[in-house]
Amino acid sequence: MRKLMLIWLLLLPVLLPARAAEVPGETGDEVQSVAEEEAQGLDMNEYLFGHISDAYEWHITTINEHEIVIPLPCIVIENGVHVFTLHHAAENGYTLNENGKLVNAQTGKRPIDISITKNVLGLMIDSILLVVLILLCARWYRKHDVLKEKPTGLAALLEPVIVMIEQDVIKDAVGPEYKRFSPYLLTAFFFILINNLMGIFPVFPGGANITGNIAVTGVLALFTFLMVNLFGDKHYWKDILWPDVPIFLKAIPIMPVIEIMGMFTKPFSLMIRLFANMLAGHIMLLSVIALIFLSAALGPVLNGSLTVIAALFGIFLDCLELLVAFLQAYVFTMLSAVFIGLAHQKPAHETN
Repeated sequence: MRKLMLIWLLLLPVLLPARAAEVPGETGDEVQSVAEEEAQGLDMNEYLFGHISDAYEWHITTINEHEIVIPLPCIVIENGVHVFTLHHAAENGYTLNENGKLVNAQTGKRPIDISITKNVLGLMIDSILLVVLILLCARWYRKHDVLKEKPTGLAALLEPVIVMIEQDVIKDAVGPEYKRFSPYLLTAFFFILINNLMGIFPVFPGGANITGNIAVTGVLALFTFLMVNLFGDKHYWKDILWPDVPIFLKAIPIMPVIEIMGMFTKPFSLMIRLFANMLAGHIMLLSVIALIFLSAALGPVLNGSLTVIAALFGIFLDCLELLVAFLQAYVFTMLSAVFIGLAHQKPAHETN
């Protein structure tokens, strides 16, 4: 716990805009005045959404009012392909609109934007990390006989998690055909877990709010939607289009409409659940850290007390976020497995 607290305190400058330090020769009133100006100048909207929103640059930290950023390639398609960094956007005839998106400076219209943004780069890094971890684990099994020796290293870490998810979640929810869907469900679990964990880590290459982006969770939910409906058996479609209810409910048709709506509400709930939980976690943690700066104008006693409280509560939220990172990956995988299993249930008279 002491190590975690020390690491968290060391990373505070990375999470926050740099604040003025007490310089030798300054009086206490001057330092207090600087603190008050900084507290009043902290725009919470810009502070919060600057961390959780996507961007065309990856902000690392701010030192002595100098921002350290990683410029990312802006790639737009409009009368050809244009590649530039955000710093040179105006030279290429583009600017940012109120939503922080590239638009044509003259017409105000958005071009086809395929830029490598912060979230896109984060997705690439996390995907490469996932592939490397799985390949390293598979490499151990290729070189060792699991019947004669137990897994070690990375294989020992991943094997119990893989077995737990496949045997206790996928197999129980999907049924006898679970092996067909295990690759997708296990990939979804580890992909969400790694992105959740990397989002908690505030230093590059971590800190990108990937699973707190509704576009990412929407694509994940879309994959589950396709897995359910493309591979659903005839009984699944019969229950949707011609359910076993009184004929007048099918003739109107009330029940088929409700069942078809249910096809879309299930993935929608997956999308919103993952997005909202991860986004809320980031906002809570950032808000707690901001108390340190917002209380700067209240004097050293209150500021010092709130700083200690914010630091301790921040450590608690970090630990809670580790649990939430695993829990949200688990819930998404479990519900996806349940939805897939419901699309492969045979009628009772065929199972007896």
